[in-house]
Amino acid sequence: MRATLGFAPTFRLALVAAAIAPLWLLSGWRVGALVAALALLGAVLALIVDVAALPSATDIDVRRDFPDTVGVGDAADGVYTLSSRWGRRLDVTLFDALPSKHLAGALPFAQTRLPARGETALAFRVTGADRGDAPLGELAIRVRTPLGLASRTFRHATTDRVLVAPSLAGVKRFRWLAVHHRLATVGVRSTPRRGEGRSFSRLRDYTVGDDPRHIDWKATARRGHPITREFTVEQSQTVYIMVDAGRSMTQLSGRYPRFEYALSAALLLADVTIHAGDRVGALVFDDQLRALVPAQRGIPALHALRTALVPLQPTLVEPDYATAFRTLAQRQRKRALIVLVTDVIDARAARSLLAHLTRGASRHLAVVVALRNEALLHAASALASSAGSADLYASGAAEELVAERLTALQRMRDAGVVVLDVAPDAMAAAIVNQYLELKSRGAL
Repeated sequence: MRATLGFAPTFRLALVAAAIAPLWLLSGWRVGALVAALALLGAVLALIVDVAALPSATDIDVRRDFPDTVGVGDAADGVYTLSSRWGRRLDVTLFDALPSKHLAGALPFAQTRLPARGETALAFRVTGADRGDAPLGELAIRVRTPLGLASRTFRHATTDRVLVAPSLAGVKRFRWLAVHHRLATVGVRSTPRRGEGRSFSRLRDYTVGDDPRHIDWKATARRGHPITREFTVEQSQTVYIMVDAGRSMTQLSGRYPRFEYALSAALLLADVTIHAGDRVGALVFDDQLRALVPAQRGIPALHALRTALVPLQPTLVEPDYATAFRTLAQRQRKRALIVLVTDVIDARAARSLLAHLTRGASRHLAVVVALRNEALLHAASALASSAGSADLYASGAAEELVAERLTALQRMRDAGVVVLDVAPDAMAAAIVNQYLELKSRGAL
């Protein structure tokens, strides 16, 4: 009974009531009172017919199709499918309680027309806004007939969840460019190393001095002159990606913190490393260890890394390099490539980092990715003569910080550490280039 009588008046019913109300001004006149009563009776009968024409909750189904995982900053498409077992056409308004903290750009509601005993689809697009695992929330649909005097609302509970993770858009694009041999468009250089490895590279014309064992006799017979196989050197090594989650990584670079760029670049490097046959692990830290993914091979390594990075957020504390390198030394005793993503401004922190890098130089090959602070560089640039004293002081302080940073980076280079001084949005290509170069030189 409650489901049958449960309805809500619409704005159209309010307009009908407003149109009938002036007729009651004539109620002192017998004919006027009769006209007003008939008009009211007609409206009531129309409302009863309209309510009777509304479906029940079992007559309408709604389904939401949406990806289980969305990357931060990536657009994701979804579809609502509405189906009706009711024998009349309906006007439907759909409401979705998507988690606004994790997904941005969702419409508050969508309207459509649902044919009798038919179905219709509504497409929508949202963007990953903040990392985390969250329920997608319940769906609600408000239905009314073409007469539109009353409506009925049904709620549909769902168990759907979405995982907003570090963006893999760079990984997907890198794979596509690699397949189509267009990596140069994003600044990535391919530098294969020739040698006596087991991985086949290509066929080429035989030259004097080539090993006769590598002659491809079938290709030679087809082309009428000697053809030899060329191989690349196989080196299966370990790469550990260390990401600073401290104070400097909370600064915004455009729309997102620098930490988001670091996570996306880490996933891209991990994907390249995996496809190169190397083992990859990760370590995230601030003043304590935040995440540790042991080095492993294959696609499971990428999934484990992404899962570990999802709940992490940068904090307003100074990074503890001693704890991070101590943990790394316990986990990785054999030689490995260490890629550290951080920023170095404070002179004391720079000395601490340099001491740990120098101590581990005999065992590991270190690459420090120093994220450039574009706002600081802009503040340190020369100001116009009309600038006030506050701007001049700010410029002087920024220039001093930039000078200390450059000095610290140069000391690392002098100690044999590979240093990449890059902007956050250019970091991914720079890291991949450096890894490929070290790989091609056999430096790992």
